[in-house]
Amino acid sequence: MTSLRKLGTSDLEVFPLSLGGNVFGWTADEAQSFAVLDAYAAAGGNFVDTADSYSNWAEGNSGGESETIIGKWIKARGNRDDVVIATKVSQHPEFQGLRAANIKAAADASLRRLGTDHIDLYYTHFDKPEVPVEEIIGALDELVKAGKVRHIAASNISAERLEKSLAFSEREGLARYVALQPHYNLVSRETYEGELQDLAERTGLAAVPYYALASGFLTGKYREGEVVEGARAAGAGKHLQTERGRKVLAALDDIAEAHRVPVATIALAWLAAQPTVAAPIASARVVDQLPALLKVAEVTLTEAEVQRLTEASA
Repeated sequence: MTSLRKLGTSDLEVFPLSLGGNVFGWTADEAQSFAVLDAYAAAGGNFVDTADSYSNWAEGNSGGESETIIGKWIKARGNRDDVVIATKVSQHPEFQGLRAANIKAAADASLRRLGTDHIDLYYTHFDKPEVPVEEIIGALDELVKAGKVRHIAASNISAERLEKSLAFSEREGLARYVALQPHYNLVSRETYEGELQDLAERTGLAAVPYYALASGFLTGKYREGEVVEGARAAGAGKHLQTERGRKVLAALDDIAEAHRVPVATIALAWLAAQPTVAAPIASARVVDQLPALLKVAEVTLTEAEVQRLTEASA
């Protein structure tokens, strides 16, 4: 059985890979989503990441589709207490922003879709600098006191605003962020390393990186001269044009071969080895894509391997 990791200063214990719910109701229909969730849970996985806005960008969708599918799944399986559900507020078309009234209304809507009475980890999805941190934290604290949310977290926020938020929570004795969801991977290090990472380390925040596989680039399926079809192909393919992208792939190939695991496993293992990281997020559209992701729970890189990837991605 894979050992769970403590999420920052919270009492949540999570599997070292968080399953991304962005594909549920988008490129994975309900049946495919259930199959992926079942396989993830069967492997010991317990940390499902979604947002109230997933997947409103898909034709015919209005937002909330991912939460609805996850809600149906936990109801069908009767496993609510075994799953740590993380969702987010600020981007749903009907619940835009981080004003106090909106946070509370959006949380209630998420709870209805998820068919549960509490959210384990509730993120501010994109910070809204025009809203005072006092208002945001105040509203989140009310949700915690009401038992609707167990722990709060932030995503896409500046170090300055995050520091202000933490200081306000401490000063007023209110709910405090326990985790941070940054954009972070081997070809995007500057989006987290530096001020944000230092702050997380100093204040005991757990990092749960998104785009952990750079929209699929770090699975190794994008190669010179190969055409990849898919919803995210154009974005992922651009990394092949950079020297950093090519160096990272070469290092990943060698280390993956040494461990006899897929390239994606090594990319996730590098993230898992970074200070503050509790569990990278990765999504699977079909069950076949899961084993490479789940193996991160079993693979530990040597210091030399971590160093080689760090140098290749510099």
